[in-house]
Amino acid sequence: MPSISNPKRVISDLSSDGRGKILLSVAFGWFLSISVRMIYPALLPHIRGTYSLTLTTSGLLLSVLWIAYAFGQLPGGILADWIGERLLLIAGSLLAAAMLALVIVVDSTIFLFLATALFGAGTALYGVSRFTILNKIYPDQLGTATGATMAAGDIGNAVMPPTAGFIATALAWQYSFGAAVPLFLIAALSLWLTLPKQPSTAAPLSEYLDLEDVVPTLSQPVVLRGTALLVLWAVIIQAFMGFYPTYLMDVKGLPAQVANVLFGFFFALGILMKPVAGRAYDSIGVRAPLLLIMGSAGLALLALPFVGEVWLFGLLTVLASSLLGFETIVISDLTRRLPDGTQGTNLGALRTVYLALGALSPVLFGAVADRGYFDEAFVGIATLAGVVVCIVFASVDY
Repeated sequence: MPSISNPKRVISDLSSDGRGKILLSVAFGWFLSISVRMIYPALLPHIRGTYSLTLTTSGLLLSVLWIAYAFGQLPGGILADWIGERLLLIAGSLLAAAMLALVIVVDSTIFLFLATALFGAGTALYGVSRFTILNKIYPDQLGTATGATMAAGDIGNAVMPPTAGFIATALAWQYSFGAAVPLFLIAALSLWLTLPKQPSTAAPLSEYLDLEDVVPTLSQPVVLRGTALLVLWAVIIQAFMGFYPTYLMDVKGLPAQVANVLFGFFFALGILMKPVAGRAYDSIGVRAPLLLIMGSAGLALLALPFVGEVWLFGLLTVLASSLLGFETIVISDLTRRLPDGTQGTNLGALRTVYLALGALSPVLFGAVADRGYFDEAFVGIATLAGVVVCIVFASVDY
């Protein structure tokens, strides 16, 4: 098996045979797709002020964004199997640019929610295709390539939210979103130039709409367990990411800039966490890395309500960032278990399930916080982290 160490060898392997440019293009598209969605939590105090939103309504806005993203996964997977990943990744970047422009120009709460949903649906086209195309390009290094791509998203998540918060304070929150529109257009061009052309299928789309293979595949015990783990992970991380900056400002009394820096720091740690998690999966498997990841995160979430010093928040942010490596391992393992001919469709269905259920957590978390139980809400998701540890520990085939 490949070693977790020797990063020069890892980079050389990923770049061999001209694959480096493809990986960079896919990674840049994901950099934008995820980091612009992460701008929402950082700008939530500004958006709340503009539209007079409660914490519950603010959580609903985040849930709408992620539910739209979730329900776009299955159509995206079907289309990836039918027309190939290249056209779909390009289309996803162009649609994201167009829908983000709508978010900027709307002037009512209803249209804010609608434009947000459309933006989430546009980025959904990128969701499945990046996994299936990496599986084709890196059949023996899927975990490592996936980790590297997802780490690129964390570079964006580390940089974009604090930058967006600064722009919002200096100008207006709409300018923070506006700066991302031309970047999506650049991503589309890069994907067009670097991704290999794929032969078009002669089969009609109706063949790919037949989901008979999906239920038996997703009903396999190992796939069911992996999906359950991803549901719990999505509930935990969506709640945490959605309200961590707001919690630090409203409950702990930290200045907005400090809160957003800690939020960016959380994602900056993912730049290291995700490639390490992916390499660990390629080298030693699933069980041990997942136990370490969720155990560390659970302790951080449990301790969060009981600390008050900035340096302690920094330490807990480091521990909580282990959450960012969880999906890399589980989704890599599941992708390899899905049948080749309908891999995109099955993965799209699976991602729809766990992302949609996870997307419900911000509105529920916000409703609990609105009733004065912000601290207890974090203890609740820490308990879910303990449940994940128990499931992984009891799994004999991991």
